[in-house]
Amino acid sequence: MKKKRTLFERLTGTAKIDDLEDDFQDEIDSFDEDSISEENEKDTESNSGQLAIDVVNRQNEIIIKTMIAGVKPQDLDIQITRDMVTINGHREEDLEIDEQDYYHRELFWGSFSRNIILPEEIDVDLAEAKEKHGLLEIKLPKLDKNRKTKLNVRSN
Repeated sequence: MKKKRTLFERLTGTAKIDDLEDDFQDEIDSFDEDSISEENEKDTESNSGQLAIDVVNRQNEIIIKTMIAGVKPQDLDIQITRDMVTINGHREEDLEIDEQDYYHRELFWGSFSRNIILPEEIDVDLAEAKEKHGLLEIKLPKLDKNRKTKLNVRSN
């Protein structure tokens, strides 16, 4: 029976190459393939895509841009808090095409979702969203933390 090398031995190079290959093969053999197939089944069940986004940090606002071509505005759900934006939606494929008829397929059809954690707090009441030619642009005004106001004290 061969002694398994420690991580330190493997990182510092004090183990022989043959021993490293054997250790690596032992780790592969001990890997639980059932857990991988269960995770893949969960991913397939949700079948939800993720939007590609750009987040631009300007002096007074944060701008989020994403392509939503083929999505009707009523199929979009945008939720905002002071520090996060969640975009959910659904893109319907118009035509029923058999899988065997595709030569190449990359477009995503179905539900999609994206959570974006914001770098600064925003004013949710002044946020705006607009779509033009399939590009969704969300403007999120930053909270002015240096803003001061005078508070009047009332007497009863």
